[in-house]
Amino acid sequence: MGCMSVSPLNADFSDDSRLDAGLRWSLAHLPFELTAIKPVSGDASFRRYFRLQGTEDSRILMDAPPETDDSHPFVDIAARLRQAGTHAPEIFASDLEQGFLLLEDLGDTQIREVLHTNNADQIFPGLFDILQTMASQVDYLGLPDYNRERLLTDLELFPNWYLQEHKHIQLSCEDWDIWEDLCTRLIASAQQQPQVFVHRDFHSCNLLDLGQADVGVIDFQDGVRGPISYDLISLLWDRYISWPRSRLEGWIEEFRQRVAPEVEAEQWLRYCDWMSLQRNFKIMGIFARLHYRDGKQGYLEMIPRFWSYLLDVLPLYAETQPMMELLERLECAP
Repeated sequence: MGCMSVSPLNADFSDDSRLDAGLRWSLAHLPFELTAIKPVSGDASFRRYFRLQGTEDSRILMDAPPETDDSHPFVDIAARLRQAGTHAPEIFASDLEQGFLLLEDLGDTQIREVLHTNNADQIFPGLFDILQTMASQVDYLGLPDYNRERLLTDLELFPNWYLQEHKHIQLSCEDWDIWEDLCTRLIASAQQQPQVFVHRDFHSCNLLDLGQADVGVIDFQDGVRGPISYDLISLLWDRYISWPRSRLEGWIEEFRQRVAPEVEAEQWLRYCDWMSLQRNFKIMGIFARLHYRDGKQGYLEMIPRFWSYLLDVLPLYAETQPMMELLERLECAP
């Protein structure tokens, strides 16, 4: 759930025993002489990334402590994506027992940095190509199902971490009835959709501009078999840039024609809107949990955008109106 960016500093890592072990392991696999080490900030997990620089080439060392991060899914899904022609980083070497991987360096230019209002209609078709490929060609056999239990677990992050932990709001029995009715509807909508490979965090920080119309895809280790609209709404309801409703609906319809022309346009729009509610409730809960449980800074400041996304969609459907009224009554805005 995070953005990668290079630190400008070559820090002293002499007291970092894990990095020391990772570097000693990496040296046996580097095809060049190591000249510099730079930390690359990663995602919301406990994984760390370091750029190992040579004179003319570089690699990324991924440090994923096995007690907190299982790297097997990363290796598995990277292979599935690359087999389908999606540019996930090549894995040059791995030691999953120690939690070290040596990866292709895809650079630091995020789509977030190059995407703006005037070029979105030029950039999004290429990203839709990737989404279409992932939905139609990436093998999902053996991956976890984004089933009712997982969808509900994600939704419950909102009342447990945002409402209770962050806003100190306790729901009444009647409030819980409204929330649970909404969850039931959102989950049913997700399960009615075609089920395909889902990245689960397909947004502008996890897409790297490699030039020549090539895009690198990262942070895919939580991939599942799930609803076909999920990755699209992750891209469109972004954490750093908000789009007018008219543009959202245009892109939603464009993608329907690509991947689900058999679904009526009105039904597809409902699928996407309701999927956005599920994801955006989840994100607000995750960001609160990252702050209070994991001590990670900077996430609470991003919550208001996702709150506004909820307020944009909830009033559009009679079935979601009670939740809108509940949020207004509880006065739980960020």
